[in-house]
Amino acid sequence: MTLSSLRQQLLAGQTTPAAILSGLAGAIAARDGRTGAYLSHDLESAMAEAAQADLSLPLGGIPIAIKDNINVLGQPCTCGSRFLAENYRSPYDATVIRKLRAAGAIPFGRMNLDEFAMGSSTENSALQTTRNPHDFERIPGGSSGGSAAAVADFTAIAALGSDTGGSIRQPASHCGVVGLKPSYGRVSRYGLVAFASSLDQIGPLTRSVEDAARLLQVMAGPDPLDSTSLEAAVPDYLSGLNDGVKGLRLGLPKEYFGEGIAPGVRRQVEAAVQALAAQGAEVVDISLPHTQYAVATYYVIAPAEASSNLSRFDGVRYGHRAANPTDIPDLYQRSREEGFGPEVKRRILLGTYVLSSGYYDAYYSRAQKVRSLIRRDFETAFTHVDAILSPVTPSPARKLGGSAIDPLEEYLSDIFTLAPNLAGICAISVPCGLTAFDGAAALPVGLQILGPHLGEALLLRIARATEVQG
Repeated sequence: MTLSSLRQQLLAGQTTPAAILSGLAGAIAARDGRTGAYLSHDLESAMAEAAQADLSLPLGGIPIAIKDNINVLGQPCTCGSRFLAENYRSPYDATVIRKLRAAGAIPFGRMNLDEFAMGSSTENSALQTTRNPHDFERIPGGSSGGSAAAVADFTAIAALGSDTGGSIRQPASHCGVVGLKPSYGRVSRYGLVAFASSLDQIGPLTRSVEDAARLLQVMAGPDPLDSTSLEAAVPDYLSGLNDGVKGLRLGLPKEYFGEGIAPGVRRQVEAAVQALAAQGAEVVDISLPHTQYAVATYYVIAPAEASSNLSRFDGVRYGHRAANPTDIPDLYQRSREEGFGPEVKRRILLGTYVLSSGYYDAYYSRAQKVRSLIRRDFETAFTHVDAILSPVTPSPARKLGGSAIDPLEEYLSDIFTLAPNLAGICAISVPCGLTAFDGAAALPVGLQILGPHLGEALLLRIARATEVQG
């Protein structure tokens, strides 16, 4: 059931928070062994919270699954890494967790992810493999693959993820659920283990657009603990949800509909666009000319910030510590060598290189200039259209094992999701159908809707119209 329908049942006395948790625990026991979405869950603590649940609150009594890079007091926060898997327990609640608790929600379950959120398949987790519930031989996407898979597999009602370059939207598309990346600064990042601080954003993965709106309503807003969060007022995301798309101008960027898109993805996305046009939206062609530089720009900026953020994992303060070091350099080197996986090491090396003396101006400084051009492309586009439509990924979920063969191909799979993070705008993936692909009969396809900065209300309204049409 959706979060919204469960709320109705709770208020009508047709179920209880404890019964919902028991049902989830049973579903996890029955199905998560094949999906591998959960790294851990603490039913006893959740039941204690359920006993005190205030059903009058907006999310009263509803369990929410949490990606394992968001801190919850007393719970593990492994980030899918051996570095934090041994003995780390969070000493505090992230701001989004504090807000969820204040709204009556119950954090329940730690969801698998690519290590330190670096990846697009959840195969980079050092702890286990997560599989797509639609086809267990395929990836769920990443890095929020555990969150998306659990929602799709009905072992979670809703979940939180983080999105640095598509890590909410891409798994949402692959698993057939709704995934929202809010605008940069709309939701506090305090308590999210940082990957790339100028790109990261926390958002919901849900089974309906209404559920995404409900979670965003609770999480959005300024936070004195996060200097990048914005003081902008938070609108009522539910009030205009069913206003439709009549009279809206929706842009189709030619750069997002070129070669390389699987025929089934193109077909389903174009059908969704036509359905919105049939509801009264005006669809126009636009251009985002610097899109071709998005992947290169992202893979300079994100690793550079990651190399700085991950320097705190040194074997001294917390996390993995190498045994019997001979000196301090040996402690640092072996702790990081043993604790980090291949993809994390790859990105640290990339980031350290582009920030090093003699290369900073050639790579990092130039990438920041191109980032400004990408942001300007969107600003210009939004003077002509209300929102932008595109595929989420060039193809549906691929089979397990591909990222180990060709990391570059994996990076290129994020071509449609990286630019919104570089520009700081909001974006959502909403299911728009199924397609046959690579031997599979029916894999989910997502429609990506991009909105201007702080344009989440409009974004959710268009996504809801897509959902109703579907």
